[in-house]
Amino acid sequence: MGFLAVFAAATPALAREYDLVIDDARIEIAGRVTDGMMINGQLPGPTLRFTEGLEAVIHVRNDSDAPTSLHWHGLFVPAEMDGSPGFSGFQAIQPGRSFTYHFTIRQHGTYWYHSHSGGQEQMGLYAPLIIEPATAETNPPDRDYVVLLSDFTSEHPDRILNNLKVDSGYYNNYHRTIGDFFRDARTFGFGAALQDRLAWGQMRMDPTDIADVTNYTFLLNGHPATDNTSFLFRPNERVRLRLINGSAMTYFDFRIPGLKLTVVAADGRDVEPVEVDELRIAVAETYDIIVEPREDAAYTIFAESMDRSGYARGTLAPRLGMEAAIPKMRPRAILTMADMGMSHGDASADMPMDHSRMDHGADHGAMDHSQMGQMDHSAMGQSADSHQGHDISSGLGANGGVDGSGRPYGWGSEFPADARVLTYADLASATPQRDTRPAEREIIVRLGGNMERYNWTINGQSMEDAPPINLAFGERARLTFINETMMAHPMHLHGMFVQLENGMPTERLPDKHIVSVAPGQTYSVLLTADQPGEWAFHCHLLYHMNAGMMSRVVVARSDGQPAAYDNANAHGGHQ
Repeated sequence: MGFLAVFAAATPALAREYDLVIDDARIEIAGRVTDGMMINGQLPGPTLRFTEGLEAVIHVRNDSDAPTSLHWHGLFVPAEMDGSPGFSGFQAIQPGRSFTYHFTIRQHGTYWYHSHSGGQEQMGLYAPLIIEPATAETNPPDRDYVVLLSDFTSEHPDRILNNLKVDSGYYNNYHRTIGDFFRDARTFGFGAALQDRLAWGQMRMDPTDIADVTNYTFLLNGHPATDNTSFLFRPNERVRLRLINGSAMTYFDFRIPGLKLTVVAADGRDVEPVEVDELRIAVAETYDIIVEPREDAAYTIFAESMDRSGYARGTLAPRLGMEAAIPKMRPRAILTMADMGMSHGDASADMPMDHSRMDHGADHGAMDHSQMGQMDHSAMGQSADSHQGHDISSGLGANGGVDGSGRPYGWGSEFPADARVLTYADLASATPQRDTRPAEREIIVRLGGNMERYNWTINGQSMEDAPPINLAFGERARLTFINETMMAHPMHLHGMFVQLENGMPTERLPDKHIVSVAPGQTYSVLLTADQPGEWAFHCHLLYHMNAGMMSRVVVARSDGQPAAYDNANAHGGHQ
């Protein structure tokens, strides 16, 4: 790899060139062994580094036994270079073949790349991608580190999906017992306890069903918590941590006890600095944070899975070998009917009553919407001018993710009441938005599913049956997400950013490439359709996407021609 000159239409431009080889691999982590895949023999794959304005030339050879691909998550690229098989003429890279990705870097920030073929992302095909700005930062940090979180399993992704299809609760190891029933009966009365159990039974759900898949080993930069991955600093230095959630199915609650976190970028885009104690990072999101440790002491980097089944951990320290105390795991959330949007004024709607353990942002188990309590969407309006923006809360629940006592949902009674947790409502773009036009029309995006059959849909249809969402080039549209399921969905549109309607002035609405839509909630975002092509649009929970929650967004070319691309005209190509 190295630098070279690339000439296009007699105009020279510097380029950064990489050679990547994808191969099958036997992976062993923390005593667990699996047949996985690696990029250049690494897990995660090599960090790719570019500078804004340069050309990226990435040669990918497939030495594995399966078709593969690499997708540049969050990058502005020509549609045929996006790396999503079946979109804009791009085809998977077959075994023994190569493909060259070639595109201009048009942004800076923290991103990542991963396979978009089958379950290969879960098998090990993911890695960071860092882009430096074209002009030097005015106040650069003293240290700059990547913190990539992921979930590792010894099970093959196909087996996991098959298990979920057979029994959606296959990985729920926290079912409530008869003892729990009698405790509820003593607290709330026998009738209320029975009504509560019958309601959950009718929905074929369990109030402890927070995550589809458990039994993961959680990794930080490819290492389990026992490895104590370390990041060095000197007291009073400013340290940037580039957080990437590269997991297949896991939301993380991230904190560094003893340090404030100053969030300066979200999904690669600079935001006005906001100081928090903790943040929840959805699958496929990225955040840049600045920390300023003053003491000559170690600090624990702690990323706790949302279902409280484990954690990833590292150490920020002045010297190698130092450690700090590892925080106690917080209680697992217990859901209520009220969490499900089904409170009808009876006692059972609020069981259990310990709201300090509730998690309205949890990955709550989905259900057939026909079984849900009545959710009135008629007041939402269907016209573009009917929305003034919805409260966005990063999958943390309404009102910024706090309950009546001011405590964040899902963190347990041990969480200090005065702690601040990041929400989407805190985010404001650091630079003015170029497009501040109102939306010309509204597009409703209903997120649905049936947990019993484990299928997932967008607007009632799976990928193979759904018509595309068609946009005119340059069109300004509002996407309104209506989550009709009981799980949070991190929605990702390839090729373009959206702006969260989070209450900030229009010119300061934050850009995102992932929008975490909480259970039973409605969120809206604005979109400028300025990238022609056929783009994937899907939930970034791997097994939701592979079970149907994926669609196609088509942006017509500026000359009015269809967006489908002839691969023969690509700068890169198969070999």
